[in-house]
Amino acid sequence: MNIKSRLIAMNFLQYAVWGAYLTSMGAYLVKVGLATDIGIFYAMQGIVSLFMPALMGIVADRWVPAQKLLGICHFLAAAFMGAAGFYAMSAGSAVQFGTLFPLYAMSVAFYMPTIALSNSVAYCVLSRAGLDTVKTFPPIRVFGTVGFICAMLFVDATGYQHTFAQFFVSGAIGLVLALYAFTLPECPVSSVGEKKSIAESLGLRAFTLFKQRKMAVFFIFSMLLGVSLQITNGFANPFITSFKEIPQFADTFGANHANALISLSQISETLCILLIPFCLRRFGIKKVMLMAMFAWVLRFGLFGAGNPGPGVWMFVLSMIVYGIAFDFFNISGSLYVDQETDSGIRSSAQGLFMMMTNGVGATIGTLGAQVVVNKFVYSQSTPLAQSHGWSTAWYIFAAYALVVTVAFALIFKYKHRPGTV
Repeated sequence: MNIKSRLIAMNFLQYAVWGAYLTSMGAYLVKVGLATDIGIFYAMQGIVSLFMPALMGIVADRWVPAQKLLGICHFLAAAFMGAAGFYAMSAGSAVQFGTLFPLYAMSVAFYMPTIALSNSVAYCVLSRAGLDTVKTFPPIRVFGTVGFICAMLFVDATGYQHTFAQFFVSGAIGLVLALYAFTLPECPVSSVGEKKSIAESLGLRAFTLFKQRKMAVFFIFSMLLGVSLQITNGFANPFITSFKEIPQFADTFGANHANALISLSQISETLCILLIPFCLRRFGIKKVMLMAMFAWVLRFGLFGAGNPGPGVWMFVLSMIVYGIAFDFFNISGSLYVDQETDSGIRSSAQGLFMMMTNGVGATIGTLGAQVVVNKFVYSQSTPLAQSHGWSTAWYIFAAYALVVTVAFALIFKYKHRPGTV
């Protein structure tokens, strides 16, 4: 198997681990009476992203080769995820937050660093093979999304999206990847002269960018938009599945196969990646970011207006616009940061961008979304009342995204030069 094929397999498994539970765990939590805790489960990903990737990066930089650390982290993540599955299986409907959450949290704490570690391994292996990472890596990374989709569809087809079995699926894939990672080509640790300081490794130097008004505004709005990132991952499946309790929607495909419907979002994400280079050169970062922000407005608004029956087309359209909402923000934002920072703090700036979006923003977003859902949905006693509550919640999220969009259009000053980001 050649280098590209090996890295394709790594990326496929890397994101299949995540896809096995990320979009379906909320539905399981609702089933076992932990609906009001969905937010903290998903917020944990953001919380650990504030420090674990940086800490594991220091370890990989100084002491343990990246491919071995990737294997170790996946083994630990799989072990804790498997333990969560065994506990959930033995507890049945009497699952307790105080036991399940710590096991899940430990798994996530070791999984989240592997996203950056898998990228580091790929860059290292491709560079040592004499290949251009800019041209070679993106087609390889697409198979990560394919892995995510395949895991989602498997969990949907087997009916595991509403049971503890999704944790076993994730743990099993993680264990396979842990073993596979140890067979990957060596990624040497940095020599003494190349070692970064702790401050550099943690990305602290990048905070000097806040002295520049343009970059400060960009990072602040990145955080504000990051609030939207995990809301549908945590709440879309419970929302769509809740229609099963309403007789006129009980037998619809969407209500019974929410994961399959949501997988259209990941398919759209894969396709929209291809539009980014053209859109950035043609429109510039401000207009591209505005497209992403308005796509979030549509993403939430269409959920509020749709249903899995006659209104299923709104759900499908919401899934399609997700590709623009996610890719045009995450990938385009990362490219903008790369273009606007000097080489000395470029890596730290990328870390800061991820911290503001997937760390601070996503954590605030999921916890805030839980408060809204608790108030308008889980405080209601009948399925129909809860359905109306869901619509209200989605409209509130859409209104928030719209306010951020308008504010960004007015405050962020940027003059595009054709042909540049």
